[in-house]
Amino acid sequence: MQVKDCMKRNVFYITAETTIAEAARLISDKHIGSLPVVDPSGKLVGLLPLRGLLQTVLPDFLQLIEDFDFVADFGAAEERKPDQALLARPVKEIMLPPTAVEETSGLMRAFALLHQHQIHDLPVVDRQGRLVGIVSRVDVGTAFLSSWNVIQGD
Repeated sequence: MQVKDCMKRNVFYITAETTIAEAARLISDKHIGSLPVVDPSGKLVGLLPLRGLLQTVLPDFLQLIEDFDFVADFGAAEERKPDQALLARPVKEIMLPPTAVEETSGLMRAFALLHQHQIHDLPVVDRQGRLVGIVSRVDVGTAFLSSWNVIQGD
């Protein structure tokens, strides 16, 4: 099975000049986990995962601690909001470099890239690097499972 067989084709995307506020609004309104960033020709130039937006307001100490079991309540840290100047900046300042898989690639390649880059959604491109879809860990995983031909008993 190829990635194009299980990817989503209706993809919300942004440009590098989209503001952080506009990107946050789109992710929130559409309830999605990431936004591919494309140039005017539709070529993938970056990726903005939800995690990237959240990290703009998360306290620095969260990246230093490995175990949070001892923290029962994060208190005021949960109320932090970015200032308006940050929200007005373009996403090119916080987006990740482009990571993608070609639509004709196998599922294992897609899963390997998702795992290697610690992302949940992976843009899918054609041979010219233009965005044609997006595939998630769930899309890839369920495609693998469907190939098992598991028959449920009564």
